[in-house]
Amino acid sequence: MTDTTSIKHPAPLTSGDFTAAGEPFALFAEWFAEAAKSEPNDPNAMALATVDPDGLPDVRMVLLKGYDADGFVFYSHIASQKGRELAANPKAALLFHWKSLRRQVRIRGSVTPVTDAEADAYFATRPKQAQIGAWASKQSQPLESRFAFEQAIALVAAKHVIGEVPRPPGWSGWRITPARIEFWHDRPFRLHDRIEFRRDAPGQAWSKVRLYP
Repeated sequence: MTDTTSIKHPAPLTSGDFTAAGEPFALFAEWFAEAAKSEPNDPNAMALATVDPDGLPDVRMVLLKGYDADGFVFYSHIASQKGRELAANPKAALLFHWKSLRRQVRIRGSVTPVTDAEADAYFATRPKQAQIGAWASKQSQPLESRFAFEQAIALVAAKHVIGEVPRPPGWSGWRITPARIEFWHDRPFRLHDRIEFRRDAPGQAWSKVRLYP
């Protein structure tokens, strides 16, 4: 490689130097807002990694449904595979990948259930068909056929033709309280920018370290 000019002075890909940020949540909010404008589908999609009782990693895509200084929230069935794994080992990792922005955010931390009030409030905002589906689905359990699922949906729908659909008792949410948050930005020649915020416990001050790409 002979052209080192572009390595020493790469074309700017952001409006400012994100590595100068002193706190992760404000930086996440800024990046998330930009992703909402640029991503064609589901800017709140994130990979959720857990481990099973044998320590085998498990990962799937879920949707972020809220975040603040206390953590990042998503919802699902408590008896699902992810729910069972989180109950046994309440630690998890998240990954946001915004391809349109060439950015990633990695989050690792402890997991706690949301309150019933939080779960009720979010469930009430879901479309009625999604609420019915939450009652009909035995998530992660074997399913005889698509027809059997459609029958279950029809039975639940018949019970709730009129009025609101209550939250199923086996459906709730979790909050991941981060101990590590890493921000990654693509740069030419794979000379990426990476910074990681770290803290030993919730409520403590964040430290920051810049990482080799």
